[in-house]
Amino acid sequence: MVAIITGDIIASRKLVNQEKWLSPLKNLFSTWGNSPKDWKIDRGDFFQVEITHSEEVLIKALEIKALIKKVAPLDERKKISTIDVRLAIGIGEKTYSGESISENNGSAFIHSGDKFDVLKKENITLGIKSPWKSFDEEMNLYLKLVSTFMDKWSVSSAEIVEIVLKEPNITQDEIGKQLGIQQSAVSRRWNRANLNEILEVEKMFKKKIQTLLI
Repeated sequence: MVAIITGDIIASRKLVNQEKWLSPLKNLFSTWGNSPKDWKIDRGDFFQVEITHSEEVLIKALEIKALIKKVAPLDERKKISTIDVRLAIGIGEKTYSGESISENNGSAFIHSGDKFDVLKKENITLGIKSPWKSFDEEMNLYLKLVSTFMDKWSVSSAEIVEIVLKEPNITQDEIGKQLGIQQSAVSRRWNRANLNEILEVEKMFKKKIQTLLI
């Protein structure tokens, strides 16, 4: 079993300088694998990335979300980024592997593509499709709920989330020192991001996937 994330950047054309999100996203993907075999950004703002260990796919998706929501808005008076990201997770088999991820095939790719089409129609930014229907029903409900928080992340909240996802054991004091702000300010951003609830969903996702994969 592998996991595939199919995604696109929402409202990317509003930005004159695409490098604001493109370079950081490429850098993030480069830490996960090689392009174009493991990931590829295509047609300007469309991308696919393969995650070998399925239980890690949700935290990877959250990292992408935080990175994109951290991009400064066009209007300096606003706190939320001009752009957002749509992410469809597919879990399944990989039956064919080519030189590029776009040539690969298998149920993981089909599931991810199918879910991506559904997300676009339903105007939802995060969802999953796997071989397990009951798992999908439960997780898609949770993901839809946490997306209502994540879609409204401010740039400063996304910055906190990104740090915590990369360093799960970091303290709020350490985050404050890293960002040059007080611990109390970190705590406020943490709560506004609903970070505890999001981390609980990710933890439950990982536990359920590990059970299903046995």
